[in-house]
Formats: sequence, C-alpha cells, structure tokens
Amino acid sequence: MTIDKETVEKVAQLARLELTEAEKEETMQDMSKILDFMAKLNEVDTTGVEPLIYMTDTANVLREDVVKHEITHEEALQNAPKHDEDYFLVAKVIEK
Repeated sequence: MTIDKETVEKVAQLARLELTEAEKEETMQDMSKILDFMAKLNEVDTTGVEPLIYMTDTANVLREDVVKHEITHEEALQNAPKHDEDYFLVAKVIEK
C-alpha cells in the first residue's frame, strides 16, 4: 500500500507538525513501509495462538513500600541553589 502526499499532509496537520517537502517525502516512504509490514503480518496464520497480554507469566509483582532513609529538613535544603531557613526558593513562573 502506498501513501500519498495529501495523506501525509493531513496526518501532519492533525499532529500539528510542520514538515518540509523533504520530510514529507521521507514520511510517505516510512508510512508505506509500515503499512506493507502490517499487510505481511496479516498474512500470518495465527489460528490457535492465544493473544499476548503480558510479556511474562508473572502479574502484579509488588514489593513492600518501606521508608529506607529519612533526611532532615536541613539536609534537604543543603544542596538547593537558593533557599531560606525553611523553603526552596525558585523563580516565579506564573503571572497573575
């Protein structure tokens, strides 16, 4: 299957991408290769093959959530570029 320039432009517009002509050509080739590969996968006989949900048989392997090391307030502020006695000081990023 081949992808035309209009399809690439439509996808680029939906993705809010600005592509040069060279990038559009490269994208057309890449998308065509992807669709060709998908067509090959559709030819594979998967009769009797169970869908793969997880890569391993193990599910929900959890560890206990334990605090291992606690630092003091002073230690937390020690490496901060700017701080006062209690807080990190950062540049204002929100305007009113």
